[in-house]
Amino acid sequence: MLVLPVDAALLLLPVLWTPHQWKATVAMTALSLALLTGGGRYRARLHLSVLDELPTLIGKLLTAAAAVALFIGTRYAAESVTTFLSNVAIAIGLVVAGRVLTTGVISWSRRRGLTRHRLVIIGGGPVALELVQALHADQRYGLCVEGFVDDGDLHDAATAAPRLGKLADLDDVVRRHEADVLLIADGAFSERDLLDVVRTPACEPSDLLVVPRLRYFNSNTGLSDQIGSIPIMRIRTPSLRGPARVVKRVFDVAVAGPALLLVAPVIAVCALAVRIEGGPGVIFRQPRIGRDGREFDCLKLRSMRPVDEHEAATTWTVADDRRVGPVGRFLRRSSLDELPQLWNIVRGDMTLVGPRPERPHFVSRFSQEFDRYAHRHRVQAGLTGLAQVNGLRGDTSIADRARYDNYYIENWSLWLDIKIILRTFSEVFFARGR
Repeated sequence: MLVLPVDAALLLLPVLWTPHQWKATVAMTALSLALLTGGGRYRARLHLSVLDELPTLIGKLLTAAAAVALFIGTRYAAESVTTFLSNVAIAIGLVVAGRVLTTGVISWSRRRGLTRHRLVIIGGGPVALELVQALHADQRYGLCVEGFVDDGDLHDAATAAPRLGKLADLDDVVRRHEADVLLIADGAFSERDLLDVVRTPACEPSDLLVVPRLRYFNSNTGLSDQIGSIPIMRIRTPSLRGPARVVKRVFDVAVAGPALLLVAPVIAVCALAVRIEGGPGVIFRQPRIGRDGREFDCLKLRSMRPVDEHEAATTWTVADDRRVGPVGRFLRRSSLDELPQLWNIVRGDMTLVGPRPERPHFVSRFSQEFDRYAHRHRVQAGLTGLAQVNGLRGDTSIADRARYDNYYIENWSLWLDIKIILRTFSEVFFARGR
């Protein structure tokens, strides 16, 4: 509410004395804010220090300036670039001064109790106790400890904060205390159980902080913070809902629409080859499971003809199936049989990058057999995915696929999508398919 508007106003200030470069100044401002926030919501650090933020702040401002200056240099005289960079130097100085001011205001607000965030600590061990004591002793972190949740019977933190329930009660605790920050410390619970409870709809809106397990070996990163002498990592988990989902959908349509028109002749040639080899019915529609467990018809060029619908729905086809002819084998190996799914993307059933969709029979089976397999359905199914570009296609490990798919969901970014798409071209070009 405070930092970014002040940053934006100071970055735009050069417009007052160089109005003819207003477009470059606005572009510099927009790109700088995008880099400073990582494309998400800005979150002030717990440990407020302009000096700690200075290297990252200046680095991102210079990156934005370099990108805009490069564009100016390709279209205008060198004098325009010099003027722009002079303004950038002034703007960076103003932003640093502004950060000193806003940091002081935030610190004052926290100490006066005007800025307070309700915190629930997960774990009741010695580290949790140290955190509670540090937060009680110093108001500058802006966190109000509501209590802790933990399993087991003995809890060090119980001497300084109330126990609010067990790990399984976290949803109810968050709602009851209106907590907007969760901090994972040490306690009597398994990592597997922890992962499930902090990713529920009730907990998802809360900021998630973690004390590193080997905290004495902690190294500084862009998301590192601290409470007292305890290192804290801020976990940013893209939910692919809200604005992120809109961005991903716009990207899908912008890429898949033109791509569908571009490859239409290729699809036509492949369809003709399928028709010659196996007769009519070149497009194969098969029920698959997508986002939130919803079923949709996935489109493919037919590479083999199953005995009946039951076999198509329940039989795992391997690469050396004798019913797959030369054309079908080529389509599978080159992934050309997947091209009709571009229409699934345009229609909104699928996305360009995401977990590959599976048949209902196998989704039910794999969800019981493999850890966190069902978690893949938090997002839309994709034409390609992180698992596929890492060689997990066809008759490969389902457990490994689930791990890669969940890693993708937890670490989504538009740039990650672009990287996966570029790597997919390499996979298809070298025919590393089934």
